Amino acid sequence: MRPAPAAYPGRVARWTGEWLSGPNAALGGDGEPPRWRGERLGLPESGAGAVAGGGARLLALVLDLVLASLVTSLFMRPDLQDSALMQSYNLWAGVVWAVLTVVPVTFFGFTPGMAALGIRVARLDGAAMVGGWRAFVRAVLTFLIIPAVLRNLDGRSWLDRLTGTVVIRMR
Repeated sequence: MRPAPAAYPGRVARWTGEWLSGPNAALGGDGEPPRWRGERLGLPESGAGAVAGGGARLLALVLDLVLASLVTSLFMRPDLQDSALMQSYNLWAGVVWAVLTVVPVTFFGFTPGMAALGIRVARLDGAAMVGGWRAFVRAVLTFLIIPAVLRNLDGRSWLDRLTGTVVIRMR
């Protein structure tokens, strides 16, 4: 006979994040809010290894999008008057953005925009490389926007929680 799901409360809370397990789970189980983002994860309050702020993450994304557009412009000349050309241009810019996001995060943990701002993706289990499936899932969920915007008390978005990662400061 299979045990009831209540026998695995920690497993459920980790997978769903804090929102399904109630307010005490969001506060760490003891009802006390964390003193800084990342405290519950064992990360420092500031400096290298601290959780990166949302502003740095957003600016890194904007830098990556601009870079993808510039790279695409090397191969296609954008023409705002030609809607068919701009559709093709935007499609290719999206493909370039995906490559500029997935490949470097897989091997190095950061995109060009993240590197410029001194932030990177780190796995919570301590592994050195983020890995391909995590980088791909992060890119897809970033493209969907909402999972990347919604954050918990540790500053981790849905895509961070789903992939077991956190964005930290490198300096």
